[in-house]
Amino acid sequence: MRRTWRASHRPVPREGGGAAAAVGHDRAVTSQPGGPSTLDLNADVGESFGRWRLGDDEALLPQLTSANVACGFHAGDPTTLRRTCRLAVRHGVRIGAQVGYRDLAGFGRRFLDVSQDDLAADVLYQLGALDALARAAGGRVAYVKPHGALYNAIVTHEAQARAVVEAVAAFSEAHGEPRPVLGLPGSVFLAAAQDAGLPIAREAFADRSYRPDGTLVPRSEPDAVLDDPTAAAEQAVRLARAGGVDSICVHGDSPNAVAVAAAVRRALTGAGIALQAFA
Repeated sequence: MRRTWRASHRPVPREGGGAAAAVGHDRAVTSQPGGPSTLDLNADVGESFGRWRLGDDEALLPQLTSANVACGFHAGDPTTLRRTCRLAVRHGVRIGAQVGYRDLAGFGRRFLDVSQDDLAADVLYQLGALDALARAAGGRVAYVKPHGALYNAIVTHEAQARAVVEAVAAFSEAHGEPRPVLGLPGSVFLAAAQDAGLPIAREAFADRSYRPDGTLVPRSEPDAVLDDPTAAAEQAVRLARAGGVDSICVHGDSPNAVAVAAAVRRALTGAGIALQAFA
């Protein structure tokens, strides 16, 4: 009989969607009036594949408190993922599984109309693979964050959101400990995770532009990505001070990801916010 994990925090609001819409309204687990005293800083890593190099994980990881490590479906090969997990453990960075669609050619940024059963199996497969590599490196998968098109789809796609939650719940049950999920505030994904009793964490993006409704501006549109480290750092501080989030994300595949992460880290600590992994 499947266990229902008991969470200790309040439900995710089901109205609205997106970090910008939630900021100032939907108080996150660690947030206090006027913003949180601690905050997580995460980024996507482990996305190289074979001879194809993407990002500078060695320089980026020391800036982070949590690392969203690819799991081989949208990016990453076993050797790359093993090396990334070793680097994360060396720097004391929490390892999270960044699960995605089975879409290496599209880098997981194309929506796939996958059945709920198939998607749940795909996500569970990715969790098991990365956890084995993480444990061999002296760590473990401490949380789960969907990647790319899957992340965006489960803001509103209930069946796919349930599939991801089903996989995380099954993984949690197998290991005797619930794994938190990281996602967009107001998403049906976080609501489904809350219903399943999984711990949740809400995130905002330092280097992405937002629409008025709080959803992310699609990458196909102009100015969707904030390339300027100063602009990204200023946005991170605004989001942190407003409250409503547990983690700030920067994208590891951006050409100047290390500079952006370093600027965000300096700005947050300069604003009196201590950086600490949420998981």
